[in-house]
Amino acid sequence: MERVLSRREAAGVAAGLAAAVLLPPGIAAQTTAPPLITRPIPSSGEAVPVAGLGTAAVFDTDDDATRHAAQQVVDALVAGGGRLIDTASTYGDAESVLGAVIASYGKVFVATKLESPDAAELKRSLARLRTPRVDLLQLHNVSDPNQSLGQFRDWKAQGVCRYFGITSTAYRDFAAVEAVLRRERPDFVQIDYSLGDREAEKRLLPLAAETKVAVLTAVPFGRSRLFGAVRGKALPEWAAEFDAASWAQFFLKYLIGNPAVTAVIPGTANPVHMTDNLGAGRGRLPDPAQRRRMVEFIEAL
Repeated sequence: MERVLSRREAAGVAAGLAAAVLLPPGIAAQTTAPPLITRPIPSSGEAVPVAGLGTAAVFDTDDDATRHAAQQVVDALVAGGGRLIDTASTYGDAESVLGAVIASYGKVFVATKLESPDAAELKRSLARLRTPRVDLLQLHNVSDPNQSLGQFRDWKAQGVCRYFGITSTAYRDFAAVEAVLRRERPDFVQIDYSLGDREAEKRLLPLAAETKVAVLTAVPFGRSRLFGAVRGKALPEWAAEFDAASWAQFFLKYLIGNPAVTAVIPGTANPVHMTDNLGAGRGRLPDPAQRRRMVEFIEAL
């Protein structure tokens, strides 16, 4: 939603950058690195940064502590060159928390999700987000292969959203997602995809590329299972070949290294982690041979 920017006080913006001081040298150095890599949204050509922010299970409670954390994370996102924020009507109070935080930002790309094409649910989401429109409106957890997106297409035509899409994080629903992608041709699809869960890589990413649908990756750390697998282990030296300075960047660069992926949206309530995650969108990305090596490394653990 391209609102007119109300500039923050310098100290407010610096709060996000201050988190970089706490980062290890290799990560902190990336705060002055070149801008984030961007990818085009196929249906429009609009470029979006390849790393954004997910909000599932991190901003569920609308209280002072949560709003403060959300403010710091969004400050870090924007200060680091990011702008894509993904939420949903069912993420507790996340829409309300974000609505209070992002009201003063311009050019923040806001995506939310509805459980059904219901006007009342949409009205509630817009009220919580404090905006008459969002950038991306998604139908959450599509499971019906005959699902119509006609209402979402109408909302786009009415200017309620600039893009519409679907989401799925369940393998059992991939057939339904495939059918809807082929028939409805939404602007976006959001899927469960990580270095440890690569089923979408075989089935949905090629189809998304074929149908020219932008891809957001949900749970890109495999619901933290990847971090558990490498706990206590040093990052391999060869990760420097594609500028990965942390395990988070290692995992995220694997996804961004697939050209069908438009953006990764890891969730966090920690501005230090937000800055670290953004580092995955800078510098070199792993080529196909390096991505195979990454898979072999993780599978050998």
